[in-house]
Amino acid sequence: MNVWTKLLNRALWFIFFCLGFYIVFVGGQRFWTGDMAGMIKNGGDTVREAFLKNAVRCLYPGMFLEEDQEEAGTWYEWYIERVLAMHPLYRLQNGAVQMDTLESAATYEMLVTGGVHDENETDENGQAYDVEALAEAENEQAVEEEAARQQEELQQQADLASQETEAAAAEPVAAGTIYNLEELADFDFLFSHFYTMESNTTVTPDQLNAEKLLGKDMSINMDVDGPQILIYHTHSQEGFVDSVPGDNSTTIVGVGEYLAELLREKGYDVMHVTSVYDLVDGKLDRNEAYSKAEDEISAILAETPSVQAVIDLHRDGVAEGTHLVTEIGGKPTAKLMFFNGLSMSKKNGPIDYLYNPYIEDNLALTLQLKLFCEQYYPGFTRNIYLKSLRYNLHLSDKALLIEAGAQTNTLQEMLNAMEPLADVLDKVFNP
Repeated sequence: MNVWTKLLNRALWFIFFCLGFYIVFVGGQRFWTGDMAGMIKNGGDTVREAFLKNAVRCLYPGMFLEEDQEEAGTWYEWYIERVLAMHPLYRLQNGAVQMDTLESAATYEMLVTGGVHDENETDENGQAYDVEALAEAENEQAVEEEAARQQEELQQQADLASQETEAAAAEPVAAGTIYNLEELADFDFLFSHFYTMESNTTVTPDQLNAEKLLGKDMSINMDVDGPQILIYHTHSQEGFVDSVPGDNSTTIVGVGEYLAELLREKGYDVMHVTSVYDLVDGKLDRNEAYSKAEDEISAILAETPSVQAVIDLHRDGVAEGTHLVTEIGGKPTAKLMFFNGLSMSKKNGPIDYLYNPYIEDNLALTLQLKLFCEQYYPGFTRNIYLKSLRYNLHLSDKALLIEAGAQTNTLQEMLNAMEPLADVLDKVFNP
């Protein structure tokens, strides 16, 4: 009985040995490169790395309460990164709350197709972007700022009133705030006072260099023959609380025509393009609106070299309880928001296939307009909004995307807003 047991054991060991040899031989062929020394060295390095990392984990378990999604290359870099992550200055530099976000495949699909309007977009978590909350916060901030400087404004108005002449009566009174270059040169001051930025993008102090942006000449040559300004609407179907269905004169298109008329009165030759880009088979579809608009506007610009400024006029979309309105000259006036696309992802950097050679010029134009609004029409504009996409702002160095009011405004409030808008455009285009 013992003999048979020994023979059976030996047979089983022989079978296991052959099977193990076969697995090692077949598996090794997949990794064998012909360099035995290199393969042994790589294997040793891998074992050594794993041993060192696990040794550090055992020695300092408190360093690994929060695991990174990605680890550095070598064990030394990995160890240094873990140590630095525990240091308070390192956490302060990178922010107490991590703001890096991953862009989903759906987000990149929107980038390729030209993007959609902001009230329809999703954030990095795939949730609807909370534009309503942003608008509410901006309204509250505007009320607080206006209350804080009310006395100063009243004093300024009184001083100006005493110095007025009949010739200056036609010019809007500068009742707001004039910011000096020393204040604007402070990046933190400039950003916190004038900008709101979505979490998917980033901006640098070099990009928001006030001296450089305010030094750019954004004027228009009014002596050229042909249109100098082109106005169009990527989302031509945007209406207001009292818009009449089927009547374009009561939608953003009608508001754009009124802006064109005001600019013509100031001596500009204005082309107003009323083409529709956001309807497919008679139904609202904005998925390719920016791409369609780019095709037509690019062709028009190629045929009309006299055009120097391109304005894409929109209205925003907010919660039904939000009313973006102020009072200018005794009139209820819809608030405006200037808009910049940075073609920049916070996670992956510049978006090459949404290249825009005019980002600096676009930023210069919106900042100059914003400062004139603060000086002459305080409370008229919301913060300049910075986003990661491009929004056809690459079509001109003086390309503008303007969000005027929202669906909760009346048509008259929108029309009233075009009057101060035309004035500040003229101050920048024809200083």
